[in-house]
Amino acid sequence: MQPKEQLIMIKGTSSGLTFYMNEYAKFHLLCEQLEDILLNDPVEKQAETIYITIHQGYRYLNADEKHQIREIVAEHDRFQIKEFVSEVMSKEEVLAFFDETETKTYVQMVRSGQLIDVQGNLLLIGDVNPGGEVRASGNIYILGKLLGVAHAGYDGNTSSVIIASYMDPHQLRIANYVSRAPDSETEGVYMECGYFHKENEKIVIDSLQKVRHIIGKSERGIPNG
Repeated sequence: MQPKEQLIMIKGTSSGLTFYMNEYAKFHLLCEQLEDILLNDPVEKQAETIYITIHQGYRYLNADEKHQIREIVAEHDRFQIKEFVSEVMSKEEVLAFFDETETKTYVQMVRSGQLIDVQGNLLLIGDVNPGGEVRASGNIYILGKLLGVAHAGYDGNTSSVIIASYMDPHQLRIANYVSRAPDSETEGVYMECGYFHKENEKIVIDSLQKVRHIIGKSERGIPNG
């Protein structure tokens, strides 16, 4: 009997196992080989759960196919799917990615009681008056005065920044972190950047020249998990 072609390559990592799927093999053959591998148990017996990363390469797996793989793995108590890693994205995922990283431009004044809320980065050409608020899942750039509230990275992205031509905000927020309101006698500053300081775990304001490296990192987009 001719031996089966090896369609799944296995690599051990510090966090478990990575299964590299053949990109050109038929899906049902991959499932059969995955079942055989798990039945023969590629790891010495141990009590801990073994986490598996499925590396798809340039093969696209739809929701039903991922569900089938999860069901195969679930039949073996020692193993658990950690994640699927792919070099390709669906059309919907691509559109969502561009929406999250695109910069939306508004030319207006944000008055008291008004709110601008965008997915992605926000470029506002105008002032944010006291009582006004701007929110973005990415960075916020204001070519004008920031006197109200600005909330960047509202979906949890602590790498987001807030930049304003004139910075005298009522409040700055980055992800789940909030800066205190400045003292009433404190004057605003020109061309400053608010960012989250990881070591001190607080929002700080500094000159653009000093935080160029932070701005550069935040502009590289959102990683696709």
